Amino acid sequence: VNCAAIPEGLIESELFGYAEGAFTSAKSGGKSGLLESANNGTFFLDEINSMPLPQQAKLLRVLQEREVRPVGARRAIALNIKFVVACNADLQAEVRAGRFREDLYYRLSTFVVELPPLRERMEDVPLLSEYLIRREAQRYGVELDAAELTRALTPIFRRYAWPGNVRELENILERLVVSWRIYGSCEALVEAMPRVAPEL
Repeated sequence: VNCAAIPEGLIESELFGYAEGAFTSAKSGGKSGLLESANNGTFFLDEINSMPLPQQAKLLRVLQEREVRPVGARRAIALNIKFVVACNADLQAEVRAGRFREDLYYRLSTFVVELPPLRERMEDVPLLSEYLIRREAQRYGVELDAAELTRALTPIFRRYAWPGNVRELENILERLVVSWRIYGSCEALVEAMPRVAPEL
């Protein structure tokens, strides 16, 4: 679940579900929440730092009690879920700023995997590039030599700071694969880079 993509007014009913008659527009029979649907599995919350504070408190209760109470329900539902969360911000800084609950932070940070930005792992750029070129070429039905194009692009890519990380790399490579039809060779495409990818 991308926490930033669910409107604040709907996040509670989406995650926790609701009982019949819980509110005016509630479906008859109620609705299972996403947490209940993920029971006995793994639940991934992306951009957890975007979750509003009131819902953070309710999520903390779910993590502590290992149960969820749908909106308007009298009984809780037992949960057996592994939680994985991701964020695009420093959660400790968000806690200090009062935008993220400290108790929830400590509940979630049992095991932390920090993925450095692309600019700090430039050795990954050629591997990622070749994979993404192959994927986009297949998607758009373009015949090209992914390894050759990667070799031609790598010196250019290594000089760039990649503020948008892998998503930006993915976007630029999609643009280059689509542009391949116009230029038709690595040399012509590399020569056209100032026009095709001026941000580089």
